[in-house]
Amino acid sequence: MRELMYLQAINEALAEELDRDESVFLVGEGVQTGTFGTTDGLVQRFGPDRIMDAPLSETAIAGVAVGASMMGYRPVADLMFADFMYICADEIFLKAAQWRLIQGGTQSLPCVFMANIGGYRKLGNEHSQCPFSLVLRSPGVKLAVPYTPYDAKGLLKTAIRDNNPVIYLFHKGLLGMKGDVPAEDYTIPFGQADVKREGTDMTVVATSFMLFWALAAAEQMKDRYSIEVIDPRTLEPLDLDTILQSVEKTGRLLIIDEDTERCGFAGELGMQVMEKGFDFLDAPVKRVCSANYPIPGGVMEKYVIPQPDQVMAAIEELMA
Repeated sequence: MRELMYLQAINEALAEELDRDESVFLVGEGVQTGTFGTTDGLVQRFGPDRIMDAPLSETAIAGVAVGASMMGYRPVADLMFADFMYICADEIFLKAAQWRLIQGGTQSLPCVFMANIGGYRKLGNEHSQCPFSLVLRSPGVKLAVPYTPYDAKGLLKTAIRDNNPVIYLFHKGLLGMKGDVPAEDYTIPFGQADVKREGTDMTVVATSFMLFWALAAAEQMKDRYSIEVIDPRTLEPLDLDTILQSVEKTGRLLIIDEDTERCGFAGELGMQVMEKGFDFLDAPVKRVCSANYPIPGGVMEKYVIPQPDQVMAAIEELMA
């Protein structure tokens, strides 16, 4: 099997879907030059009519995607940084997410809003967030957060083919990760979690780049604890069944999420497990998340977003 970088897997998914379906096009900031390498070479192959650089107006980019999807196209709107979704929130969360529902299913909106997420690059508060909670509290939109190059390609192809709006968030810290990616066409169903590592003492559910810390901790502590690590892959729809089955086996749950602790995905998942699997738990659910502060730039960043020692300490505390 071939080995591709995460950014190459995203690029290949876009190219294959552009080639497969003429209704697919890409619009966004810097997509012709390929700011993060994810769109490199696409304008040379498909032309500026389908790979369209847009002005620095996220509202215009999202609005184009919404309008075009209503007219039968399948746009991919590249917003560059997920933090910029706050600027075009009306178009994404009140228009794209809800129009199909409020019109009784008569209107499809097959559009993808793609952006990078995450810290660990010291880029400050407007270029480092993981705004999962913003998406999850908005009914009508799906959310994919791939960790591996294999998932990055398969989930993006699924998103583009979906008849509903999808938000696809890739982590800037994973762009150079290499992994096996099949040459043949494939997709990954939404709502299907991946058990990255099996274990019996504790379940760790981690999102996106947080899987890096989770898997590293599980490996480092393997002589003492058997830790099961689960990648949800999509947070909406969420594969709660796989998580509950794991918690039933292990009796403990740790959730690692780069979004803020307050009102975040970790709190929501913990509550769902409490409601539907309370009898499985031998200890309270524990979270490791970003602090409830703006993400600072420079060396202060590490005091806000999750760190490896916090993960290790949480595992020790939960096992105690």
